[in-house]
Amino acid sequence: MKRRLGKTEIQVSRIGLGCWQFSGAVIGSFYWDSVSEAMADEIVRESLEGGVNFFDTAEMYSFGRSEKILSAALTKAGIADGKVVVATKWLPYLRTANSIRKTIANRQATLAPFGIDLYQVHNPRSISSVEKQMSAMADLVEQKKIRAIGVSNFSPELMRRAHRALAKRGIPLASNQVRYSLLDRHIETDGTLDAAKELGVTIIAYSPLAQGVLTGRFHRDPDLINKLPFMRRRIVRRMVEKSRPQVEMLGEISTFYGVSSAQIALNWLINYNGDMVVAIPGATRAEQAAQNACAMSFTLSQSDMKRLDSLCNKSGAL
Repeated sequence: MKRRLGKTEIQVSRIGLGCWQFSGAVIGSFYWDSVSEAMADEIVRESLEGGVNFFDTAEMYSFGRSEKILSAALTKAGIADGKVVVATKWLPYLRTANSIRKTIANRQATLAPFGIDLYQVHNPRSISSVEKQMSAMADLVEQKKIRAIGVSNFSPELMRRAHRALAKRGIPLASNQVRYSLLDRHIETDGTLDAAKELGVTIIAYSPLAQGVLTGRFHRDPDLINKLPFMRRRIVRRMVEKSRPQVEMLGEISTFYGVSSAQIALNWLINYNGDMVVAIPGATRAEQAAQNACAMSFTLSQSDMKRLDSLCNKSGAL
């Protein structure tokens, strides 16, 4: 079962694959274990076999390395352009909107032979206004260099501005990619989720397992935290003790369904808000990718979703 991406005609799997972990040593190593090209091939192949058709990367992920590894892995898996949905992001730091037009050829080259289905503004920190950014993006749609436009980490106000600017060109804002999980539900209280519902914008949830905390493995074996890369180690250590009640409930529910805690957390995320949220967990091993994809194979009962809702924090990140 696939979901429509915003008001576009693009159909994406409810679980996608986030490809930040393909960044390598430049950026990714602060958060993720090193992923070889061979392992990336396996991760992508397992994702495809599990029904995933949505792959998200970015220019910022080692300035094209993640994009290249993703395109190579898809090619090795025998996937042709048009058979999957590929999303990437423009890096706005210290750049004007004109950079969107000037650098699109680089994004096309690193992802070749795959086209760009969804092009996103990575965050709202460009020198240019949101309106100018959306105008440049709209030009790319009209030139058929991209299929759809999204944003990432945009506040409700900025999302509305982006939506209005694109509407003047007759183009929908497809998505807003934000941090969202059972342990970080700030978009439910700061207006982001409500604005997305009103505008018909899909929420793409990144970090849907809260840096792996929702798998429960760090609660079962706290020594694993010390083996994590520096930045992720700090984040995980801060969250583990505060999240024990939530993780214990996930474990209880997962036993009933015969699945993992991670799969319960992902299933809640893609079903609790109807059809407006898709999730893009990462994976550093093939078995993780396979398990993530399997979160689409069942649906939690309404009572179990409400149990998780009542226990998990709505005010923000733990």
